[in-house]
Amino acid sequence: MKGRIRRTITASILMLSCISASINTAVAQSGAITNDGKTWASLYQQRAAEYKALCFQAYNMAKLRLDMAVAKHGKKPLAVVTDIDETLLDNSPYDALRSVQNLEFDSNTWKQWTAKGIADTVPGAAAFFKYAAKKGVTIFYITNRDEDERAGTLKNLQLYHLPNADNAHLLLKQDISSKEKRRQQVLKTYNIILLCGDNLADFDALYDDHPTEESRMAVTEKLVKEFGSRYIVIPNPSYGDFESAIFSYSHTLTNAQKDSVIKAKLKVDR
Repeated sequence: MKGRIRRTITASILMLSCISASINTAVAQSGAITNDGKTWASLYQQRAAEYKALCFQAYNMAKLRLDMAVAKHGKKPLAVVTDIDETLLDNSPYDALRSVQNLEFDSNTWKQWTAKGIADTVPGAAAFFKYAAKKGVTIFYITNRDEDERAGTLKNLQLYHLPNADNAHLLLKQDISSKEKRRQQVLKTYNIILLCGDNLADFDALYDDHPTEESRMAVTEKLVKEFGSRYIVIPNPSYGDFESAIFSYSHTLTNAQKDSVIKAKLKVDR
């Protein structure tokens, strides 16, 4: 009898150990808060009519502002400067794949994605830029994609017959991520009437040099009149400088450390 009891207890302990191991494995394989959030962000970008409406709203405003600028045409030819990723091209399939696999951003896999040149356009974007071109406005694409992404980027832009989709109007990152130098390059010969982007550094040098969350908020308050006037912002809940600022621009944090930062910064009901 005692032997049977001991065998029963031993079996129970083994079973509990297996259950505990299974739970630990499940926890280890589950997504981090950051990647779970990116999954929802990609789902919103792909499936929410509200996301499409926000993009339409932004580009409808851009069209109104462009018409006003064209009506007041000065001496310099007119130009619109636009970012590419999440402003013109939708990369949510790449972001979604990384997030559901609980993986961080990786430049190698990113460049494999951009080399395909198959990203869809953001709602309203292609129509707006084609409209601008018909009005005699030149489009410049200022992006922080690298030089070795040029071929895939042009392929993607040309897939949708976007205006000025050529080497002369595609200004890639060369040495620094700041876009100010490239904007100034355009300003030498053009009057930039609109800037379109999803990240605030797409618009103004005041957002350069790793500003804190507080600084980004203060600059945004300072530039309040520019948004919807010269600055057209496209929603991007997946990634951007907002995320970097939250994590103090540290690119070595583990998912567990990122989760701790998020929990510490979130406002929650008490």
